[in-house]
Amino acid sequence: MSEIESFRALGLALGLGLLVGLQRERAKPDLAGIRTFAIITLLGTATGLLSTEQGPWPILIGMLAVAGMLVVGNLFVIKANLGSAGITTEMAALTMYVVGALLALDQIAIGIVLSGVIAVLLQWKEPLHNFVKQIGDQEIRAITKFVLLALIILPLLPDKTYGPYEVVNPYKIWLMVVLIVGISVGAFVVHLFLKPRSGSMLGGILGGLISSTATTVSFARQNKSNVATAPLAALVIVIASTVVYPRVLFEITVVAPGLLPHVALPIIAMFIFMSGLCVLQFVRIARSEAFDVSSNNPVQLKPALIFGALYAIILFVAAATRDYFGSGALYLVAGISGLMDVDAITLSAAELYTQGRIDADIAWRVVLLASLSNLVFKGAIVGLVGNRQVFVEVALLFGGSVVAGAAILWLLPPALG
Repeated sequence: MSEIESFRALGLALGLGLLVGLQRERAKPDLAGIRTFAIITLLGTATGLLSTEQGPWPILIGMLAVAGMLVVGNLFVIKANLGSAGITTEMAALTMYVVGALLALDQIAIGIVLSGVIAVLLQWKEPLHNFVKQIGDQEIRAITKFVLLALIILPLLPDKTYGPYEVVNPYKIWLMVVLIVGISVGAFVVHLFLKPRSGSMLGGILGGLISSTATTVSFARQNKSNVATAPLAALVIVIASTVVYPRVLFEITVVAPGLLPHVALPIIAMFIFMSGLCVLQFVRIARSEAFDVSSNNPVQLKPALIFGALYAIILFVAAATRDYFGSGALYLVAGISGLMDVDAITLSAAELYTQGRIDADIAWRVVLLASLSNLVFKGAIVGLVGNRQVFVEVALLFGGSVVAGAAILWLLPPALG
């Protein structure tokens, strides 16, 4: 490292140390404040610079020295009755020492990100503690199961393809499961915090992120015996289905970003159209009483396994259908699979596009057709489990959306293969 680069590392160490130290100073710690954190970070950088010529020993000796001084300082605080023992400040100080060393080793991005994370965690003490107090056993189980899905099962799966069409990859299939469950968990956690204050609009949005079909069933059933709330129930149901479109865009962005420019226009057009319907419906019932989405634990192993199996089956069937009957037959697959789930066919189409098995024109049409099929399916659900008034409201809104989607498909003629 040149002399200029060394001074740059020291300057960054000073700035990052002051940043974290500022937070500790405002928190009035008993052990370390703004100056101490800056010095510790600078020490880490200095020992890191020495290590480039003398090996890792300067860094190790410096860390032991900092740890020793923190222990002595903590003992002094306890003995003098100046405060209670704790390890948050001490661990933050050791981490900032490591940040200083990373800067000296030219790991600047990692050092900056790590400092930012430390500062945020220290600042968010109260919100994080309140978060822990608010969650119950159900939420703990949801988070634990998500960790099981993402960090334990996923790394164990083989990342290679199987089958005659080489489209079934256990690792990628489970990665899609983790993606979908992760979206649902995020919405579920937000819903827990906002539930006392969330009304129909927010309820529909979160319901769409958790499960638009589950939200449809829930609100249709809840209002079966209450005709007066039918317009509001219809609003929540349609909002939940509208949110499916940005959710689809997010999934495609993650899985097949090259497909995004092709799928964005028709999907955004549908989102805007359905959002307009939601606004009109909201204006009709602006004075109605708001109520919440009723959501269950979003991380259940059985539904996750079913989704993974459905995704794999659709992926295989779509590849086989295209091989035997051409790309046009994929529309039939989309229409049928969309009745059950939009995510699976969306991710399958994105994966097939990434593999070069279908072109962008076919891919976005498959996704849009599946979403329209899903609207028809959810409308039928409302007719079965809801009252007549709710069904009429939803049928009109969904019917208009299906017509709009069909117009998009018709105005942009498909390029069948």
